[in-house]
Amino acid sequence: MSYLEYTVKSVPTGLRKVLFLNWPLVLLLSAVAGAGFLMLYSVAGGSYSPWAEPQMKRFALGLALMVGVGLVPIWMWRNLAGVAYGASVILLIGVELFGEVGMGAQRWIDLGFFRLQPSEMTKITLVMFLAAYYDWLPAKKTSRPLWVLLPVLIIIVPTILVVKQPDLGTAILLLAAGGGLMFLAGVHWAYFATVIAAGVALIAAVFQSRGTEWQLIENYQFRRIDTFLDPGSDPLNTGYHIAQSKIALGSGGWTGRGFMQGTQSRLNFLPEKHTDFIFTTLAEEFGFVGGMSLLVLYGLIIVFCVVSAIMNKDRFASLLTLGVALNFFLFFAVNMSMVMGMAPVVGVPLPLVSYGGSAMLVLMLAFGLVQSAHVHRPR
Repeated sequence: MSYLEYTVKSVPTGLRKVLFLNWPLVLLLSAVAGAGFLMLYSVAGGSYSPWAEPQMKRFALGLALMVGVGLVPIWMWRNLAGVAYGASVILLIGVELFGEVGMGAQRWIDLGFFRLQPSEMTKITLVMFLAAYYDWLPAKKTSRPLWVLLPVLIIIVPTILVVKQPDLGTAILLLAAGGGLMFLAGVHWAYFATVIAAGVALIAAVFQSRGTEWQLIENYQFRRIDTFLDPGSDPLNTGYHIAQSKIALGSGGWTGRGFMQGTQSRLNFLPEKHTDFIFTTLAEEFGFVGGMSLLVLYGLIIVFCVVSAIMNKDRFASLLTLGVALNFFLFFAVNMSMVMGMAPVVGVPLPLVSYGGSAMLVLMLAFGLVQSAHVHRPR
């Protein structure tokens, strides 16, 4: 036994687990959150209130939550996966019955001291339950129709509840994350080809339903699609967000206008500058270099998660880690595509950068699960 091995084994078990945490991942998450604090300070005109200070407190709480979750044995999270999924579905039903309405949508439950958004929790509990399902299911049954139908139902139930809020962006993320995890678990590609074909047919049906009694999506969602297809058609109304976003992105150039020098955000031309469109503020102030730097940090987080999953010999832990990484990728990919006009505006925040309570804490909890999988992997 080497001196290092002897030293590690002589440390108490609880402290040893802390040493085994994926510390490079912690540092990367902190770096991204730090960029978020900086931008929230900037959009508030050089003030820690009303956004930067609460976000810092939430991230500190999130870090503690991540470490706490990471120290819990991974088998316990496997056993709790079904309960967590069931609880999130019940909360989504609760939103439908007595949820709080904000900005035309019914997505929150007011707990007095905190507004809970159950759809954010569902992104993680869905991944947990699917990972537990495929850990339980023998590999030879993965692509059999009956055993494919069950996870499809697991995905569809919360998706329908989220669509009714209405929250089309989160619903799309749930479908993409659930389908992606099924693919990673080994479901045959022919099923996905069928789903893609059905998706094309559904998109056609959505457009055909416009203005009819059986209209499939809300009018404001149709307006978002119109704006995406032709941003210049209504630049002062439905196209305003994208028009101002593109101005901010283009004016940043290579190195940006400088910290707190962005005219679009400082003069309040840019709407939702502290939430969904915060990336455009960063790009205006720090330019292409700043935007790419944030993208590199996001990419490194994905790489560390994938490497950890590949090295993990526990199927549940590996699938769970990949599912969290996929969710995280979808978050920033959809948000960046949205603010650059490459996708319709669907209200998806930029992870760890946009202002928000539920999204921040749930994401840190998710990375706590990644830490649990990493700490308790077979050695």
